Formats: sequence, structure tokens, C-alpha cells
Amino acid sequence: MQMISKASSAMASFPRSRARSRFCVWPGMRQLCLRKGLLYGFMRLFSSPLKTLRGASRSLRVDQFCSVVNMSSTLQIELVPCLRDNYAYLLHDVDTGTVGVVDPSEAVPVIDALSKKNRNLTYILNTHHHDDHTGGNAELKARYGAKVIGSAIDRDRIPGIDIVLNDGDKWMFAGHEVHVMETPGHTRGHISFYFPGSASIFTGDTLFSLSCGKLFEGTPEQMQSSLGKIMALPDDTNVYCGHEYTLSNSKFALSIEPENEALQSYASHVAHLRGKGLPTIPTTLKLEKACNPFVRTSSTRIRQSLSIPATANDAEALGVIRQAKDNF
Repeated sequence: MQMISKASSAMASFPRSRARSRFCVWPGMRQLCLRKGLLYGFMRLFSSPLKTLRGASRSLRVDQFCSVVNMSSTLQIELVPCLRDNYAYLLHDVDTGTVGVVDPSEAVPVIDALSKKNRNLTYILNTHHHDDHTGGNAELKARYGAKVIGSAIDRDRIPGIDIVLNDGDKWMFAGHEVHVMETPGHTRGHISFYFPGSASIFTGDTLFSLSCGKLFEGTPEQMQSSLGKIMALPDDTNVYCGHEYTLSNSKFALSIEPENEALQSYASHVAHLRGKGLPTIPTTLKLEKACNPFVRTSSTRIRQSLSIPATANDAEALGVIRQAKDNF
């Protein structure tokens, strides 16, 4: 076991090891096995709940991921690449066999993932109404009879919606409590799904690794408030976002905070992963607090880089950072 990066106490270590035909990492109870001759993989020490990353993907160029084992949770989370850079997530409750999918931008990759394990689909969870997060709703609902779940604010914009939820609602996915959090900014009806028992949150296009969503329907104040809600969760919370944007996000983040050693280390690791066609998701709140400029709006270095006055509040600073990112 060899450490390939150590930036600060806020950063995870990325262990690695080599074998002839597959690669296994065991940080604590977690295991990631990459077959097909891939010799590199990683899982962060931040993360604790059981995850399953599986899927053949055009964009990720990975033929097979094998299960990640952690007996502390009965919720499996399976990453399903869609379109060019979207991620949908299959949720599988081991005890009941209940299956859900978060933000299916298209149906075919989800159907393929379900068919491989002969599983049905019970729920479709949408974080917001954009087509690249709901495009698979109609076909999946027609095929499996799944119930579509989304924000009450977006009841007229989410295709096939059956169950409407509001901020603060607690909904049960099989035996797993789900906390519904209003997280507007990207859109006015955006919500995030937090699974406290599995230390996982699905943030759609509100929080990305090293960035946040564009402000299509919201204000910097709304986005800053939404990010604040998410960042108030425990540091070890795993973040499942809607897109694989981390590599491009890292370039912008480094341009405005180049001396951040934790960011330097993470950006290097992200580049290596993407060079191998591997996902950078999930991230963790601990890592984002150390590296993501949109939750580091009080950073003196970031403010100096973008000429943000010391008197500007965090929302005003976020607005300037977002504009700079849009123009980057």
C-alpha cells in the first residue's frame, strides 16, 4: 500500500496497489475492483456507506466495476453514466429488493443496468426538471410502472410526476429515511435527497465537485444558502452530483487559488482518474470544504484573484466567482 498524495489534514489519502489482472483497494471496509486490465482505482477514506459502482459506459470507457463491500448499510448505490457527462444513480435496498433511480437523463443505460441484474424499478427521483435529468422518466415509468418523485414547485415541469415533496419532508425509500432539502439557485424548484443512514446526498446540479450549478433561475443569494444547507451536513457525507465536470472545474479552481495544496493534490488525482476514464464521483463534503471555491467564498486568496472587496458578503462573492467560472 503506497500513498500517492498527502496535501493537508483536510485531504484524503489515495492508496494504490498493483496486481496482474485486477486492482483492489481496501481503505477500511471498502473495496473497489477494476477488471479488464485497469491497474488504477481509488476510494476515499472519507466514505463509509456501501456503494456499488457498475456500468459499461461510452464516456467512462470502463467495461465492469465490481461491488464495493461495507456491511454498515443495506443501501447499494450504482453509478450509471448517461449522455455525454451525466450520471444517474441506481439505488438498491438489499433487504427488500426495492430499486430507485436518481435523475435518469435517458432510459437505455438504466434499463441495461437493471436487466443485467434482473431487477425492477420502483421509484424515479428527480432533483429538478431539466431534460438531462428527467429525459428517461416517461420510458422508464411506462416500462416498469415506477413512481416519479420530485419537488412540489416543479409539479408542472417534471414529466410523469406522481409524488410531490417539499423542503423538510422525510420520505422513506424502503427502510431508508430520505430528507428532502430545497436547494434552489440552479433552478427555482431544485431539491436534494439526503440519506443520513448511508451518509449520502444526491445534489443534482446544485453542488458539483469543485463547483456549483449555473444560476439559470436563481440568485447568488439562493445558491449560497443552498450550498450552506448542504455544507452543514457531516463532513463524511458522500456527494453524488449530476455531472462529471470535476476535471474542468479543477482548472478554474486552481486559476483562482493556486497555492491551495489540498486542491493541487486533488486536481492531480482527478486528472489521473479521468485520463483512465474513471469517475471522480462520489466526492465528500470534507474534500469540497478544502477545495471547492464556491464554498470557500471567504478565502482571501480567491477574493484577491477576482478583485472581490473584503466588504462583500459571501453571496456577493459567490456571484463574482460564478461569473468568472461562466467566462473561464
